[in-house]
This record gives sequence, C-alpha cells and structure tokens, in this order.
Amino acid sequence: MGPSIGGNDFEKYAVAVIIVFGALIIGGLMAASLTLGHRNGFLYALGGATSAWISGNALLLDRPRIYAIFVGIAALMLIASTITLIA
Repeated sequence: MGPSIGGNDFEKYAVAVIIVFGALIIGGLMAASLTLGHRNGFLYALGGATSAWISGNALLLDRPRIYAIFVGIAALMLIASTITLIA
C-alpha cells in the first residue's frame, strides 16, 4: 500500500503548503522590518530566507545533515528577527 498503488500525493501537497506559508512568514517579517525601520530585523529575516533556500537545495541533493543544519540556522535567524521587532 505505497504511494504508487493508492496514488496518494499528500507529501507533495504538504511540502507545497510548508513552502508557501514559510515564504509568507519570512516575507512578512521582511516587510514588517522594512516598514518599521528595523534594519537588523530585515537582515536577520533575509539571512533566514537564504538559509531556508540553501536547505531546500540540500534536501534536493539528499544531504539530510546539511538540511537540518540550515533549517536550524534559518529558525534562529527568524527568531532573532522577531525579537528585534518586539524589542
């Protein structure tokens, strides 16, 4: 009962949803930082977006450790961007 028998493409849809909402969150952080004049918050969000992009490439190249490292870096940078907006 693998994906070839039932034709379940739930994984593709799940990845698409994750990508779209991730892009909305990162884009929203960048826009909020620009609007409020927080240069550091914008740069953290830009770094998080770049790390997320690199992690996507690592996933395509089947490098799970590199993927995990860059997802962690992206998460830390996006948390830092959020903190600069709050503080």
